Amino acid sequence: MLIPNAQRSWRAALMIYLQAPVITMLFLGFSAGLPFLLVFSTLSAWLRSDGVEVAAIGFFAWIGMLYSIKFFWAPVVDRLALPVLTRAFGQRRGWMLLAQAMIAAGLIGLAGLEPLGNLGWVAAFSLLVAFGSATQDIAIDAFRIESAPDDVQAAMASTYIIGYRGGLLAAGAGALYVASLASWDAAYMTMAALVGVGVVTVLLRPEPARTSLSIQLIHEPKVRAFIRASRGKPKALRRLGAWVIGAIVCPFTDFFRRYGVKALGILVFIAMFRISDLAMASMANPLYIDLGFSLATIANITNIFGIAMSIGGGVLGGLLVVRYGIGPILVFGAAAATLTNLLFAALALAGESLPFLVMAIIGDNLANGMASAVFIAFLSCLTSRAYTATQYALFSSLMTLPGKFLSGFGGLVVTAQGYATFFVVATLLGLPAIALAIWISRDRKLVPKPVLSGS
Repeated sequence: MLIPNAQRSWRAALMIYLQAPVITMLFLGFSAGLPFLLVFSTLSAWLRSDGVEVAAIGFFAWIGMLYSIKFFWAPVVDRLALPVLTRAFGQRRGWMLLAQAMIAAGLIGLAGLEPLGNLGWVAAFSLLVAFGSATQDIAIDAFRIESAPDDVQAAMASTYIIGYRGGLLAAGAGALYVASLASWDAAYMTMAALVGVGVVTVLLRPEPARTSLSIQLIHEPKVRAFIRASRGKPKALRRLGAWVIGAIVCPFTDFFRRYGVKALGILVFIAMFRISDLAMASMANPLYIDLGFSLATIANITNIFGIAMSIGGGVLGGLLVVRYGIGPILVFGAAAATLTNLLFAALALAGESLPFLVMAIIGDNLANGMASAVFIAFLSCLTSRAYTATQYALFSSLMTLPGKFLSGFGGLVVTAQGYATFFVVATLLGLPAIALAIWISRDRKLVPKPVLSGS
């Protein structure tokens, strides 16, 4: 039975978390979150500890831009069958396994390097990890959307965030602990071993049911029109043209056909939603180190305590979305994720103050956990089931591209103006996202109230 959102109980909202697809996302979220910090803030801590200049560390943030351009190869992940792997495991699981192999190989390569004097190799192996990680994200997002109906997506987004934060905990606190007790080489080798969590999950869970590529192409009007127009041409050329139209052209035209002139506004909102917290993230760890906090303190407060807060935010965000709908929580999440960056400006002015550090971490992680859960649910609702990997990759790439590009200049701003000014500027960057969230929330076609199976 489908219950209207207004009649939904808290017990009914909680029961959705016991469904198998929802639990699966806990482990796939861990697999997705593990590589991210290893080429971002954990890497910046390693580089700074090894004596690399802050300005150079800022430019390493551009490695993360691979996540922001993954829509370029998403059609390949969406439609291209891999030799052996696709036949044995399916389209989504086969690509996940290939991506996990790339991540592990890159982490092992990083483990054998000393950053100072080998920044070129550090960049190369970091790019391999980031490329594998972005490719895994494409496959996981498609797997998630295809594994359950829309009314389960908010809960799946929530458990994905919890697992993702668990991966961040391992790559953040875990890596820092191992580095402080042993070495950075040991830390990155340990992270390579933890890639096995995602591998085991992929092997245990079934491939989601989906329409075959040939049937999808036959039902595409643009593909049928191309086939009719290309009669008499070589068969291989006709097949390639049909694949390109179906895999690359149709996902984009489908989105604009469904949303019309609103599509551009939606894309601008997606690009702005996380610009504030992504722009400031590359300078967080250098701030802690320059203020005088030890690696152990950074691990304890910013990772263990911080991850716990973000998990709480993810659970809260998922429950609020399931109970109240996406619209109002989208506005609240955008405002909270933006304004909490001011806490880092206060920390920079306060100096080596443990209470200020705790306050900043609580506010930032709680807000970002909640905002991430609601935003993933929002993007999932926008995605057509016929083009899951390609469309979601476009959305998630656009979500991170502006913030990651601006984060590369973070070191220059800090050098010229100081940390406090940098975090104030990062906050101002997020104000347009709040205004756009208000506009989005007022359109019930964009953020319909979800329904929940059960009583």
